[in-house]
Amino acid sequence: MAGPLAPTWTPETTSREESDLDRPWVTIVWDDPVNLMTYVTFVLQELFGYDEPTATQLMLQVHNEGKAIVSSGPRERMEHDTNRLHAYGLWATYQRDA
Repeated sequence: MAGPLAPTWTPETTSREESDLDRPWVTIVWDDPVNLMTYVTFVLQELFGYDEPTATQLMLQVHNEGKAIVSSGPRERMEHDTNRLHAYGLWATYQRDA
């Protein structure tokens, strides 16, 4: 004789939670009083393979606006990118994209 069927439980997610899960992570380089603009441009080319005009544009965004997003993707990769930027002496953080 079969027993009653166990209720099936499925976690409910809100549309906000789903959109949070869909948002990529980003690595942000912050302006600092230490590194020269040419050095920041060099590091962006070296680490991310940006061509000189793109690296220069990102460096100018850091200089003029105080920060720039330099990479995006999975959390683990953004943590790795942040650590590599720290190794070059740049101020960087990673977070979910806004």
